[in-house]
Amino acid sequence: MEPEAAKLIGAGLAAIALAGAGVGIGHIFGNYLAGALRNPAAAQSQFANLLLGFALAEATGLFGLVVAFIILFVF
Repeated sequence: MEPEAAKLIGAGLAAIALAGAGVGIGHIFGNYLAGALRNPAAAQSQFANLLLGFALAEATGLFGLVVAFIILFVF
């Protein structure tokens, strides 16, 4: 296998983390919405947890994107 092909395959595999981040963010917001509709009084107290979960899921996707760019443009 040529090194250029291996580099592109590796970057593509690293970019799979973006799909996982999208699924995670959808899951977080979907569960928050379901919980807020069941108990609207508790929704405001759980908003900080929603933002923390969103930030952690998004960071995972961004780390995967950064690794993909490093593989493509540095090596």
